[in-house]
Amino acid sequence: MSKIFPATKDAIEKAATLLKDGAVVAFPTETVYGLGADATSEQAVLGIFAAKNRPAVNPLIVHVTDWAMVEDYAETNARAKLLAASFWPGPLSIILKRKKDTKLAEAVSAGLDSVALRAPAHPVAQQLIAALGRPIAAPSANRSGTLSPTSPLHVEKSLGDAVPMILAGGKCAIGLESTVVDMTTETP
Repeated sequence: MSKIFPATKDAIEKAATLLKDGAVVAFPTETVYGLGADATSEQAVLGIFAAKNRPAVNPLIVHVTDWAMVEDYAETNARAKLLAASFWPGPLSIILKRKKDTKLAEAVSAGLDSVALRAPAHPVAQQLIAALGRPIAAPSANRSGTLSPTSPLHVEKSLGDAVPMILAGGKCAIGLESTVVDMTTETP
């Protein structure tokens, strides 16, 4: 039985419920399909590493709806805010220092004192983050070491039973991962 669901309002709500319950869910972004988990749940984030067979020393990108959500989890600065204002929502990930009291799972940063964040432009990704009400940790939805998926069928072929639900949002417009800019230093 296929785990691919058209990204209707009901399916997005079902995916958000799965995320709230600690499961992983695949969803479209404008770059590639992501394998998402509640970024505030250590157990859920560890589920990403298990599903992908990803080394735990490889940090994850945290997807947010907007800059206001970033301010809840990371130490911000004017340069990073300007960069986000210029390129978000879109295929840009910005690395910032984690807030000391952040509710983000430690595993998203793989032991680093920083976190990569981005606001995806894909409407399904935005709706899913909003439905969860928290950021979603989401690397590409494929086994580590394989090509990043640009369609729901690619996700299903790569991850199989490791993912209980794949939200279908068409083929990814860009097909490459986001650009990453480290804004934790004086020179990006």
